[in-house]
Amino acid sequence: MVLSTSLHSLCIIPHTSQSKIPSIFNLLKSPLAKPHLKINPIFKPSSLSLFTQPSKLRPKTQNFRTPTIRSLFTGIVEEMGEIKQLGMAGHGGFDLKIHAKTVIEDVHLGDSIAVNGTCLTVTDFDTHLGEFTVGLAPETLRKTSLSELEPGSLVNLERAIPPTGRMGGHFVQGHVDGTAEIVGKQVEGDSLWIKVKTDKNLLKYVVPKGFIAIDGTSLTVVDVFEEELCFNFMLVAYTRQKVVIPLKEIGQKVNLEVDILGKYVERLLSSGFVDSIKGSRFPETHNKTGIFNQLPKSYNTSSYM
Repeated sequence: MVLSTSLHSLCIIPHTSQSKIPSIFNLLKSPLAKPHLKINPIFKPSSLSLFTQPSKLRPKTQNFRTPTIRSLFTGIVEEMGEIKQLGMAGHGGFDLKIHAKTVIEDVHLGDSIAVNGTCLTVTDFDTHLGEFTVGLAPETLRKTSLSELEPGSLVNLERAIPPTGRMGGHFVQGHVDGTAEIVGKQVEGDSLWIKVKTDKNLLKYVVPKGFIAIDGTSLTVVDVFEEELCFNFMLVAYTRQKVVIPLKEIGQKVNLEVDILGKYVERLLSSGFVDSIKGSRFPETHNKTGIFNQLPKSYNTSSYM
């Protein structure tokens, strides 16, 4: 600690070590603020003030990669990749190697990439060969249609959206809720109708004109057929050329992720949240005897009751 004196002030300034600043400081967006103790000159009214002054030590961030959020997708497929290899890996897990062009341009280890709507982590990549590898957990294979893939299969690919990206579709987490089976395909003009059947536990979240992610593609539900446990959707000409869904045959499966907002609403309703809000709006005595009795008699309060 260094003691500095002058004619006008007495300052106690902490001594700054010459050692390297911890890397955690490089994540801060503003200079560090440190306490600075100052005593006013003795020939003025004595007062002791504590204030902060910005530190002269500015974190060096140019050599560090800025952290970004990499856990959200939009359902806008960037490209179709080709499965090059899949199977058991040497470490005992299950690996999936995919050939791609767009999503590998700025890939890093640990990045999240949605493969047919399933959020997976990049464990290896080779930009010269245009390939990247993701790991699959047993639960992922049980919950999704990825177990049906084979070398040569095409898959929808989308990188996680950065905070500054455009939300072109809807909020897609890459957490597949289950699968659906294609039970019907019908061409109408240059568009394609597709009808799928799923479990009733998932169908309750599917609503006409609502969002749904199918194999990672943000689509709009057209109709829901409760008795058949089915719903349908339409692919326009452009979408048919950009995603893998039209390439699948009747009987094959697609991954489903329902709109997360519906599940949150269900959770709130089942937890009694709405009832607690109703009970906290006004005390019972204010409903009729308190507030409305204070209004002039010329007011018609029947419309408020």
